Amino acid sequence: MKNTKQLLLIVAVLALALGRISVLAPSLVAQSAPSYAIRGAKIYTLAGTPIANGTVVIQNGKITAVGANVSVPAGAQTIDAKGLEVYPGMFNSATQIGLNEVSQVPATIDTNELGDFKPQLVAMTAVNPESAHIPVTRANGITHVLTMPGGGVIPGQASVMYLSGWTVDELQLRRNAAMVLNWPTLTQGRGGFGGFGGGGGARRPFTEIKTEYDNRIAEITEWLDRARHYAQAIEKGKPANFARDLKLEALVPVINGQEPVFIIARWARDITNAVEFCEKQKLRPIIAQADEAWKVKDMLKQKNVPVILPASLRLPSDEDEPYDRTFTHAAELSAAGVKFAFGSFGNEFARRLPQQAGVAVAYGLSHDEALKAVTIYPAQIFGLDKQLGTIETGKIANIMVTNGDPLELKTEVKYLFINGRLTSLDNHDKRLYEEYKKRP
Repeated sequence: MKNTKQLLLIVAVLALALGRISVLAPSLVAQSAPSYAIRGAKIYTLAGTPIANGTVVIQNGKITAVGANVSVPAGAQTIDAKGLEVYPGMFNSATQIGLNEVSQVPATIDTNELGDFKPQLVAMTAVNPESAHIPVTRANGITHVLTMPGGGVIPGQASVMYLSGWTVDELQLRRNAAMVLNWPTLTQGRGGFGGFGGGGGARRPFTEIKTEYDNRIAEITEWLDRARHYAQAIEKGKPANFARDLKLEALVPVINGQEPVFIIARWARDITNAVEFCEKQKLRPIIAQADEAWKVKDMLKQKNVPVILPASLRLPSDEDEPYDRTFTHAAELSAAGVKFAFGSFGNEFARRLPQQAGVAVAYGLSHDEALKAVTIYPAQIFGLDKQLGTIETGKIANIMVTNGDPLELKTEVKYLFINGRLTSLDNHDKRLYEEYKKRP
């Protein structure tokens, strides 16, 4: 009897230890990830025509089969999705999820660091995996987002992250997705995201604004030139002959064209100046929060520059613009052939991404283009289209199963897969809803 109790105790300790290992080292148990088969749904692959009564097979985090006549592997967990619809998971192209929790509580905000030039900082290193914004956002079918630092001229590098995972390593999809650049503005009284040259105070002489602008551009140019010299020293020199500089090292992939520049530029003149600067410096620009991209859409198309649009569910940026300017913006860019995606930038409306696209459909954007603008287009813009954005064999299984059009407000997400794992849809907002629904 004594030996039996000792044996049971040893087994219990080992079970606890193995459970602990699975939490701390998910890579050790990755191969045991469950397999799934979603059967009987209408599948919108976004890579071809929809498949009626189709099946999607997920194994080891990837899509291994999709079609109308697909066999289900032995041991796979089957989900009966008859009457439901399957889509790629959505991609919010600009957020501060994991970095900004409560905007009025400074201790919960980790977006800004001291200094104007901090290219070595990476958003992913500061992400809080326990952020309440993560489950709330993914409940609407958003499976991955770009999270970005703020503050200064070059605040650091944005990262692409999954919206499911216990640790930063599990959340990380692409650590270095783009270098963020807050472009200085020449526009009087219209302070941009970066806060240069405008604001709500007294009007300043244009000469003063222009001087400040020129100084900022000179600073940015100097940093890029120093990075080029640093890259040459690394390539041709000996490590003993130069001191390592983390800031310049972070800029090397940018000046080499390996990493795009995520440029916050709202107004038409600033967008044009930023694109011309990048062309001269041989950089890969992505224009973000571009309120007036419609004014320079032909230039953006000609130079093949993608745009991340701000939220459409808001008032126009200028009092003289039509009331529906933000609603029609996406349709205008689409008609001009400009590649674009949607972003929320702040976190308060990150979960409303599908409705932002849906409003654009009501104001002239085709439904297919709206779906692509929250799935495959952002994946293409950030160089992740071989991994994400469509339901195809070999791609990461970021998938949502809904009871209707995901761009409709009334549609519910019934199942959500992130990185091949069935993910909980429970969240703080849902719990409050259930609690107050029972209120007498």
